[in-house]
Amino acid sequence: MPPLINAVIPSPAEELKRIPMLKCAVIFILVVCSSIIGLSLLQLQQSKAHELELAEIASSNLARSMAQEAEDTFDEADIVLTGLAGWLQADGYGPGQADRLHEVFVERVKAIEQLHGLFFFDKNGQWVVTSFTGIPAEMNSSDRDYFIYHQNNDNLGPRIGHAIRSRATGEWVVPISRRVNDREGHFNGVVLAAIRMSYFDKFFEGFDINKNGAMFIALTDGTLLARRPFNDALIGTSVAQGEILKNYLPRSSSGTAMITSVVDQTVRLCGYQQLKTYPLIVVAAISRDSILNEWQNNVYKSAAIIGAVLIINCLFGVLFIQQLRNGQRVETDLRSAKADLQVMATHDGLTGLANRRLFEETLNIEFKRGARTTLPISLIMLDIDYFKSFNDAYGHVAGDHCIAAVARVVRESLQREADLAVRYGGEEIAVLLPDTDEKGAFVIAEKIRLGVVSEHIIHQRNPLGNLTISLGCYTCFPGVAGDIEQFIERADSALYSAKESGRNMSVSFSEATTEGSFHSEVHMNTDPKTQGGAHSPDSGSGMPDQDNDLPTEDENPPPQDWKHPDDGKSLSEQDEEFPLKP
Repeated sequence: MPPLINAVIPSPAEELKRIPMLKCAVIFILVVCSSIIGLSLLQLQQSKAHELELAEIASSNLARSMAQEAEDTFDEADIVLTGLAGWLQADGYGPGQADRLHEVFVERVKAIEQLHGLFFFDKNGQWVVTSFTGIPAEMNSSDRDYFIYHQNNDNLGPRIGHAIRSRATGEWVVPISRRVNDREGHFNGVVLAAIRMSYFDKFFEGFDINKNGAMFIALTDGTLLARRPFNDALIGTSVAQGEILKNYLPRSSSGTAMITSVVDQTVRLCGYQQLKTYPLIVVAAISRDSILNEWQNNVYKSAAIIGAVLIINCLFGVLFIQQLRNGQRVETDLRSAKADLQVMATHDGLTGLANRRLFEETLNIEFKRGARTTLPISLIMLDIDYFKSFNDAYGHVAGDHCIAAVARVVRESLQREADLAVRYGGEEIAVLLPDTDEKGAFVIAEKIRLGVVSEHIIHQRNPLGNLTISLGCYTCFPGVAGDIEQFIERADSALYSAKESGRNMSVSFSEATTEGSFHSEVHMNTDPKTQGGAHSPDSGSGMPDQDNDLPTEDENPPPQDWKHPDDGKSLSEQDEEFPLKP
């Protein structure tokens, strides 16, 4: 049994239903997950930028505070030096002044916390007066850079020197000094204030930086004066190759920058500020890791929350997709069942050909189209010869296989999608051929007939020993004359003409040009084996005298205007009216 044809033309609504909902659901879930991840990443990025922005503000403010504090520290020391330099220039430093100067030096050091000591050196570098009790013998500072500077420069302004160890105590100090002239303006010595390095450590502790942070004061030439955390080996070294002094300070006297330290290779956000009065720069640096430590903790928390949300979303997504799959499976089954029902309603279950219902619908459509286009339409009616005898001889199951085989030959003989093969009833098959003239219809009919013969289906009660069919063809122009009922009747009449003319042949029924009259043209076989030729009814058949061997009720051929018998006998019953050869 051939398979049923499942070709169903979908409606627009059905096409809409065929949108891949499963794919859409997967895309939707992916979009939701991507959106959650994207929004979270955006939020984290914004949070990171906010933390860095706050750190920049904090480091910038810290640098300004450090600069102000450093400026105040050196201002206090310089004020003392300015007063002492003026005194020494006006009154000198003779033996009578030494004791008084010592007392003043001591009072000033006690009054100013950051001062380590005050010193006065004569024009030869010899220690004259200090804030310490007793002057070590032969103490001389003529080799110090600050003394050499003032000795060779007329500048009376303050000078901040490199960090040094005090020769009085061995403590690290930062010297600030001024030149002392005599009354005639000649170089007469140097007055110096030593600022404790420990004071800078205490000074740094007043500012809040993390454990990986750093703070330092340096000369503008890069010489390091003080640093937190303190490292004895770093004092006096140069940081001139650092990015702050090399790249940023030449462009701006203050600002912030994320740089890698040349000292310990730590990445820090640095706020820097150059002092207005003194050739100094202060830097407050906060570790990048410390800045982002809380942010990183938030990242871990957010990642955990996002992960949980994504897992839950994916679980719901999987359940949703499963439901969609189940729904689609049910919908597919229903659609398939609908299509099968539609096919069952319009097609024959045994042969897979169209049934009478679909034939009638299609015929109405083609007749209306033919009326518009004035194109011909043809109909072939075919019937299996001696089919009742075939059923009696081989059984109804074999008969069904026989009908199916003939139907298969019919389908294979049709090349156009518009052509329609129909199981018209029992073993009778109709072939509707739109846009086909009489000649074309006859060619198709012969192709079908010869195709059945080539199958070599054994039929011992057929005079030829094999299964054969008879075909009747009719062509009309729906827009000129005729109706559907007449169209079918004349094709059927041609089939009966083929049956009564000897079977295994094709007969074409044609309308005459005179209104109301018609004639038939019979094409039949002259080959005793295949009967594939054609001739008119009044010519010799070229085959054994079947009409003499198989007597009929009427030995005369049917008239040209022959119509359906009024007794309503089927073609199979008509076959039995003609006995087979003994």
